[in-house]
Amino acid sequence: MSKSEPPDRPVPTDPIIAARIEAIKQLAQGLSDRVAVMDRSFNVVYANEAAWSADQAAKTNRPHAKCYEAFAHRTDPCGTCPAIKVFEAPGVECVSCSSGGDGTACGMQQAFPLTSSRGEVGSMLVLFKGEQVPMMPDVKPAEAEHPPSAVRESLGDLIGRSPAMQQLFDMTSLVADSAATVLIQGESGTGKELLAKTIHALSGRKEKPFIVVDCGALPETLLESELFGHVKGAFTGAVANKRGLFEEADGGTIFLDEIADTTPTFQAKLLRVLQEGEIKPVGGTRSLKIHARVISASNKDLAELVKARTFRQDLYYRLAVLPLYLPAIRERREDIPLLVQHFVAASCARHHQPTRSIAEKTMRVLRDAPWPGNVRQLQHYIERAVVTTTGPWIVCDDLASDDAVSEDESLRSASRGAVAQTERAWIVEALEKTAGNRLKAAKLLKISRASLYNKLRAYNIE
Repeated sequence: MSKSEPPDRPVPTDPIIAARIEAIKQLAQGLSDRVAVMDRSFNVVYANEAAWSADQAAKTNRPHAKCYEAFAHRTDPCGTCPAIKVFEAPGVECVSCSSGGDGTACGMQQAFPLTSSRGEVGSMLVLFKGEQVPMMPDVKPAEAEHPPSAVRESLGDLIGRSPAMQQLFDMTSLVADSAATVLIQGESGTGKELLAKTIHALSGRKEKPFIVVDCGALPETLLESELFGHVKGAFTGAVANKRGLFEEADGGTIFLDEIADTTPTFQAKLLRVLQEGEIKPVGGTRSLKIHARVISASNKDLAELVKARTFRQDLYYRLAVLPLYLPAIRERREDIPLLVQHFVAASCARHHQPTRSIAEKTMRVLRDAPWPGNVRQLQHYIERAVVTTTGPWIVCDDLASDDAVSEDESLRSASRGAVAQTERAWIVEALEKTAGNRLKAAKLLKISRASLYNKLRAYNIE
């Protein structure tokens, strides 16, 4: 695609990339949107029917073409292609190809990395804008025009006009109707559960159950029983057979929130469930087939946890067949006015108040505030303002003051700091009392072993 494209070195077939490409094929087949997958040498590995122009070569020969031949109708590589950043910049989540270089002649809009089991970017998923560039030899590709992509303000209950959210909307629409596992990553308060619900609502499973499991809130033994069920007599208190949440979600979706907070033992059991497509109730002898789609989420970087050997690599790649990233609010500040208007309208309706308006000065303060709690913190702040103010305009002093949000957060930070200091002291004391035995320390502190491990990392306790 570019004169600066990576050397033409073949990447060995990787099971994780192969699984993702297969999932993409299932998603993109029959879509009117143009979708393609390219390898490091910009060979077309896969493209759906919409990606090809009507008068191109036979389908059997299509995948062997270079992308600049297939989509820009050139015989030589493009000068500069923005998509090359997918391979050159480690850790990149998405590259916008809407501007820069003549690589945009083919109509590429966004490029997403497809990572191998070794953590290397072996291929990329490309979304195109508009319709296929017609094959007209007398017209240079750079002169071809494409209709601008329509900007959506929402998808389900997700809201935003920013490029980051438009990319998310596009990917969500693609993955929704697949059966493949989805991993949602993003900071606390960005709306990971809302995204999971949106995926479920857009899928063919929308009439079936959507089950939410907070993995970080349950100790290992209880989490296993909740998810897989148990038989009568399996443990003290098991007075009857109980269906697990995987069974409850049959035909629908099960959302495993805070998956990073699980123990290695539970991770091994969940991996077997995903590999074999069946569960075995605690204390049971027979396995049960499951037909629930798994969506997981974490506010921690699972790839980093894999490197630190605190999260199973094989489970990570099973969960992240279709990875999605929810941007923090600081990465999409242009969406804040839209979010504020939505939250004001919703809060006024909920509290039986007439529609209120936000003063321009207040909106500027809201847009520039740090919001470390992301969209959730903004939503709660707006609701408080609606309840505690009167009149047609929301201009209360604590909301409109330039220092209000930062002061409020400073108080919260001070409180969190004091709690963290006390908590760290308790953990150190518990470890001393148990001679460093983490299992006993967790029982003494009345928390799960997974929670203790997370706190040991967070407080840098050896």
